[in-house]
Amino acid sequence: MSDEMIDLSRLAPSDRTRLVAAEPNSDGTASLYVRAADGSVTIETAPFRPWLLVSGEALAAAVPGSVERRKLDGSGILNVLVHFPDEATHEAGLKYLRTETGCSPSSPQAPYRAVSDVTQQFLSLLPARLFRDMSFAELRRMQVDIETVTTPGYDFCNAERDDDRIILIAMRDSTGWERCLGGPDVPEAAMLQEFVARVRERDPDVIEGHNIFNFDLPYIGTRCKRHKVRLKLGRDGSVITSRSSRFTAGEHTSTYQRYDIYGRHIIDTMHLVQLYDVSHRDLDSYGLKSVAKYFGVAAKKRTYIDPSKIGELIKTQPDLVRDYAMDDVRETDAVSRLLSPSYFYQAQLVPFSYQNCVTRGNAARIDAMLVAAYLRAGASIPSPQASRNFRGGLTDSLQSGIFQNVWHVDVQSLYPSIIIAGQMSPRVDTLGIFCTLLTELRRFRLLAKQSARNAVAEQRENFEALQSSFKVLINSFYGYTGFSQGTFNDYDMAETITARGREILQSMVDFLKRENATVIEIDTDGIYFVPPPGVADPAALLQKIQATLPAGIDVDLDSTYATMFGYKSKNYALLDHDGKVRITGAALKSRGLEPFQRRFIREAVELLLTGHKTELTGLNEKYADAIRNHALPITDFAQRETLSQSPRVYQQKLESGEGKRSAAYDLALKATAREYRQGDQVAFYVTGEKKSVKVSDAAKLLADAKPDVRDENVPYYLNKLESLYKKFAEFA
Repeated sequence: MSDEMIDLSRLAPSDRTRLVAAEPNSDGTASLYVRAADGSVTIETAPFRPWLLVSGEALAAAVPGSVERRKLDGSGILNVLVHFPDEATHEAGLKYLRTETGCSPSSPQAPYRAVSDVTQQFLSLLPARLFRDMSFAELRRMQVDIETVTTPGYDFCNAERDDDRIILIAMRDSTGWERCLGGPDVPEAAMLQEFVARVRERDPDVIEGHNIFNFDLPYIGTRCKRHKVRLKLGRDGSVITSRSSRFTAGEHTSTYQRYDIYGRHIIDTMHLVQLYDVSHRDLDSYGLKSVAKYFGVAAKKRTYIDPSKIGELIKTQPDLVRDYAMDDVRETDAVSRLLSPSYFYQAQLVPFSYQNCVTRGNAARIDAMLVAAYLRAGASIPSPQASRNFRGGLTDSLQSGIFQNVWHVDVQSLYPSIIIAGQMSPRVDTLGIFCTLLTELRRFRLLAKQSARNAVAEQRENFEALQSSFKVLINSFYGYTGFSQGTFNDYDMAETITARGREILQSMVDFLKRENATVIEIDTDGIYFVPPPGVADPAALLQKIQATLPAGIDVDLDSTYATMFGYKSKNYALLDHDGKVRITGAALKSRGLEPFQRRFIREAVELLLTGHKTELTGLNEKYADAIRNHALPITDFAQRETLSQSPRVYQQKLESGEGKRSAAYDLALKATAREYRQGDQVAFYVTGEKKSVKVSDAAKLLADAKPDVRDENVPYYLNKLESLYKKFAEFA
């Protein structure tokens, strides 16, 4: 099976190859950056006319300026495509429509629609997609990591403070080039100037970093302003820009400072890790060191340093700190090589920049593909259906406890299979593109999987990444039908899909129960169960299950496990046959718990899974003794909170009766030796002698803890431990 058989133009036409960046300009042109096979980059110029969609020819005719109007076919409400000669005229047209209609462009009910992402506008109509005819290995990627020193007495560095500064900038790229800038005797301004020069010299397509949006780039930007160093990282010599944005991974949405570089993409590997954990849910931390160990990419001789000691070590052992920083960028590269390819190949299909393929959701990517397909066909666009609630998939915990020899069976792509089997499309998809696109994606995924089996070395990796990209998009089509901002959303269709899914899962559960299997956990498209007595052949049982299901619905035995601990719905732990423990669910691994609680849970679960449940009491006593005797480090009791607003704003809200008291903010306000700002991290623990205390009254800054005076609230933490122990004791 050759890669020519996977012709992506059937999904999204593109008349350009090896395009690594597309940058629309304000003058009616776009700059296209093309990386040749020999690694060189050339710049091409193409015309770009910004556009928007309008409902009705009368409103379209009233749009001022030298514009071109094109009537679109079909019954969609947005039926006129209006082109503008340049950005200024486009902005004037938008201003007129806002005033005339009283609606913002983001309103689903507005009689016009503007795509704010100009790169999406350009790629949708050219037609063009990034990275066609390129492999991930050909993408020029640069990793960046900074090391900073913090003013004594503070918990976390802050670029606004005079004495906080960048001490090192570690850099590497995918060609193997490496460099560590700075040092104890290098002026910060000179180091920042060299950083800009090195980026421009190496000319990467992508700049990567772990937490680069919320830490490295804001810190670099602030220090550059202080030293009047222009952060001119753009391929056209322009300065990097930023704005506040939001990033969503599963049910968690967070704010971050988005940065954009003309002609380049920025990928935050922490975002990649968070997206990975949405489906796997077994990461204990999103920190780089923890993630590298989890994925097995941490070097055996990796240098580890306590970050709080960097200020001292850079003076006494600068080479050690350099080694530490370089290991950071090497691990960032390794994590990116594992998690980035899926988004790289999605950029070959979706009319987004590579950066936006990561930061924007699956539903937004599907919406962009559908809208682009309609515009290519000259068809009008509908408006989204008003949002409403509907019942979701079947999830339930039927049994709790400890179970041996657990099997997991799941339906392969349950919701996509239901859609394809029923040839379902949203009510407003008059061209039937939704189901056609999904069917083609699934067909291409099967081709890519087959090609991966037959390929060798790097080709196999490419095909694996390609099929993984298809899988991500395929499994998002159902979610799109219930996406409130989806142009072609359809809540009735979404409800029909989940109802059918519940019926299929329930029929599988009923069959397993009739066979005397012990069903433990049901989770949307899969079932954990103990096989019926005497049944040892998974294939034979799988065949029986398959026989009960309708055509087009296929099941697979995903895995078998030595032991499973079922705690409650969506909270369980699994012991692989190779001894690896996987923990799922917020109740078992919440990052909001103090370190000693997270460690106790992990150890308790391992005891339950490995047949040592009688040792649980001893584990509890060990931790209790350690708390009583102050044997645990004070950091084990610390909670950490990042200030999302300034302490002054928090105080104003309290005084106006709008806010609630917070220990972290109260401590920040009370601090006299240090000034806390928005973005600072506050670490604190609870003091006192009673187990029932108000945390905001009893909290103390971790930075104020004295090594020779242990004042943590022993009864309070013993009570927390006892509550934890009781949760697990019933299973022992």
